[in-house]
Amino acid sequence: MILETIKRIFGIKNKTERRSLLLSVEPLEKRVALLEGGVVEEFSIEREGDRSISGNIYKARVHNVEPSLKALFVDIGLEKNGFLHFWDAVPAAMDEQIEAVERAGKRGRRPQITSNDIPKLYPPGAEVIVQVNKGPIGTKGARVTTNLSLPGRYLVLMPFGEVSGVSRKIEDPEERKRLRKILQELDVPEGMGVILRTNGEGLQARYFVRDLALLLEQWRKVEEGMKTKNAPAVLLEEPDLIERAVRDFLTEEVDEVLVDNEDAEKRVRDMVGAISKRSLRKVKRHLAAEPLFEAAGVNRQIESALRRQVWLKSGASLVIDETEALVSIDVNTGKSRGGKDHDDTIRRTNLEAAEEVARQLRLRNLGGIIVIDFIDMRSRRDQIAVYEKFKECLRRDRARTHTLPISPLGLLEMTRQRVQESIRKAVYMECPCCRGKGMVKSFETMSVEIQREISRVLRTHPEVHEIKVVVHPGVLHRLRTEDDELLVQLQRRSTGAFSFKADPAANVEDFKILNAATEQPLE
Repeated sequence: MILETIKRIFGIKNKTERRSLLLSVEPLEKRVALLEGGVVEEFSIEREGDRSISGNIYKARVHNVEPSLKALFVDIGLEKNGFLHFWDAVPAAMDEQIEAVERAGKRGRRPQITSNDIPKLYPPGAEVIVQVNKGPIGTKGARVTTNLSLPGRYLVLMPFGEVSGVSRKIEDPEERKRLRKILQELDVPEGMGVILRTNGEGLQARYFVRDLALLLEQWRKVEEGMKTKNAPAVLLEEPDLIERAVRDFLTEEVDEVLVDNEDAEKRVRDMVGAISKRSLRKVKRHLAAEPLFEAAGVNRQIESALRRQVWLKSGASLVIDETEALVSIDVNTGKSRGGKDHDDTIRRTNLEAAEEVARQLRLRNLGGIIVIDFIDMRSRRDQIAVYEKFKECLRRDRARTHTLPISPLGLLEMTRQRVQESIRKAVYMECPCCRGKGMVKSFETMSVEIQREISRVLRTHPEVHEIKVVVHPGVLHRLRTEDDELLVQLQRRSTGAFSFKADPAANVEDFKILNAATEQPLE
């Protein structure tokens, strides 16, 4: 800890810890990757026409109130109404990851509002200012809140907040004391609050003053929209991926920013120049013939990281499964070969897995309920060590997380803020063959089902004398080579005849039974 503090103060970095921010802009998508020592630690993707609305601020109109759900449905101008829970419509308490700081000259508190007051405050037809805190996922509309926040590079402005605070992820007591003093002296308008982000660690007061001025100017434009626009209307759009990357990732610890697009490079330089002239030297254009993400090895790493099974250096592996309700992560010993001390090998494997799991959560943008099944450890001390290691690795995660200690069953349960769909759902589509199951029925199973269906159709359609069955080529091969005698016997018992035809485009589990005379399907 002391060594890391000294390195931070004097700006000393290990050679393997070189940080690079890569920005790739193509006609259909934008990609951002943060590398540390050549290893991808953060990855984001944004497709044209599929831009996230998380963070957008709207002037909305209450569509209806549902007391049984304790929620309002509000029209924000999109296809689906936003979902505003009663507890998202009352002033929020300070997040546990933020240490509250009292500022000088603060006046009395606002009148206390409870969830019981919400239906009276926002009846159907009333206007309300909301912000999207979770974008639409699947068939669900966006989830919104009245607790607005405008993130800057070093500060987060809460226009309707009362309390200011410092991120608890900044651990050094002396640094926290210094930042609290800066926060107390900031000229924040009455009735607003600010949160000092982790990015502000080690910076002088002038950086926060400049950042606050930019955020207040942004809020002034929102206030103008509140007065002039009719609901539903968007008041503030969250910036695109390139601007968010510069805002969130370009810290003093980043050594270089590589951009593969001329227009994007100009945008980045304009944004960086407005924040820190000194950081302009970090921005470089990638001019090599080989694509940026290919040259840096990002494509290979992402392809490997997004597989169901992820191998660790020790030979152990993670098996990651996403379901509708939760994400399960199983830690397996795999090819790992330990020494004489079996318990020590398990502990070291679980510690390695804890670090990789934290990285995978960021890379894949996994959210909701997550259950991690570590390799069973007999020692409670080892369980605590793995739990503490995992919590330490989660400190760099920008999403909110809540983690429980390892249970007697050896499971670690946690939740992670879900802002938008995972990378897997953004990049992949459901398999048309298995329909998301990961498996298809065997040729033998399909043969049984087809014979059963032929018998049913011939019984229910006595007027049909000949039918045609269209099947997958693999299923047809099974019928002709291994089940031909069964088909002969079936035809002898039936009143009609049948023939088979292969359809190369058919899925394994799909088949059609047609009236051979009319080519019409038989139900």
